[in-house]
Amino acid sequence: MSVHRSLPQSTPATVAVFASPTSWIESDAVAQCHQVAALDGMVHVAGMPDLHPGKGAPIGAAMASTVLYPFLVGSDIGCGIAVFPIKLKRAVPEKLAARFPDLDRPLDPEQDADDPAWAVLAGDVPAGHVEGLGTVGRGNHFVELARVDTVLEPDHAERLGLRAGELVLIVHSGSRGLGERILRAHTEVHGAGPAADVAAYLAMHDAAVRWGSLNRRLLAARVAHALGAEPTTPIVDECHNLVEIRDGVYLHRKGAAPGDGRDVLVAGTRGTPSYLVAAHAGAEANHSVAHGAGRKMSRADALRRGRAKHTVEELRRTPVGSLVVCGDRQLLFEEAPTAYKRIEQVVADLVAHDLATPVVTTVPLVTYKTPDVGSTPRTARHDQRRRRGRV
Repeated sequence: MSVHRSLPQSTPATVAVFASPTSWIESDAVAQCHQVAALDGMVHVAGMPDLHPGKGAPIGAAMASTVLYPFLVGSDIGCGIAVFPIKLKRAVPEKLAARFPDLDRPLDPEQDADDPAWAVLAGDVPAGHVEGLGTVGRGNHFVELARVDTVLEPDHAERLGLRAGELVLIVHSGSRGLGERILRAHTEVHGAGPAADVAAYLAMHDAAVRWGSLNRRLLAARVAHALGAEPTTPIVDECHNLVEIRDGVYLHRKGAAPGDGRDVLVAGTRGTPSYLVAAHAGAEANHSVAHGAGRKMSRADALRRGRAKHTVEELRRTPVGSLVVCGDRQLLFEEAPTAYKRIEQVVADLVAHDLATPVVTTVPLVTYKTPDVGSTPRTARHDQRRRRGRV
């Protein structure tokens, strides 16, 4: 861990980056941490081992401040990762990939009122936001059918009901257009400044966090039903884009998962394992842990390098033998495993800094990004994208 302390008159906050000297941490990301540390009211910035540059603020960071800054949470308020046990008789990736539903098509409360996935909804939809329900989104979001591979902490795994060889659904998605709407309403008036009405922002923020959690449950239920399984409740569901009040300050997390005694799925890539860890991070890490492998290439670089190195067919079948369902060719390259850091190094850094203990690893069988081209008529896809606004 490197801790940087600057002169009080310029940067009163401290910055700590929890990574080893051999880890891939871009200088631009560290510079963004220091820029954030210079904001009024900032107390401490903790960079996780998956730290990388974001738009105006680092991703993979937890930032404690006496002032609430909505832009430090970003537009995908409530984004997180949930893990659902699933029982299937046979797990043949080729057959199961073809059975995944179209998760670009939202669930309409009226037209799809008889869809069994609605059974996970208890009460009203948060904020009354019915647009985009049951959809994954773009970028690094996904729904993955995975197999529990290595059990590293048998007692903890047993408490979670996880055994080697069993299957889980891993869902990474957020609040879709709701979070974007909340941030835009703020930035159009206040830019990157603090929240003018903290209570009002937090009320909308909390609704988006609940919406994101509901959406992950809907996604898992849709997939479970499509694969012929019964939906289950998540054994892990932690949000990594949010702000909470802790120890009298606002703790902003942007691509950082809560690390205060919770179980967290640290996502690898579609071609590498993921790690479910028991998090036990303290105050120096702002009670947070990494949320995934973290990008080491920009999307533009990944697209350019990937096209020179890989074919589409190569990217649809990963090195671990899993399949990728993705009809968006550009996204296939942008999200190639090589665009990310080594998940093993990220987790090793968490362990070395006593932030988390690995419990089990999971290996992907099918990773869903978008429907395969041809599974939905072109005109229907166009109408769906126009209606969604591609958020």
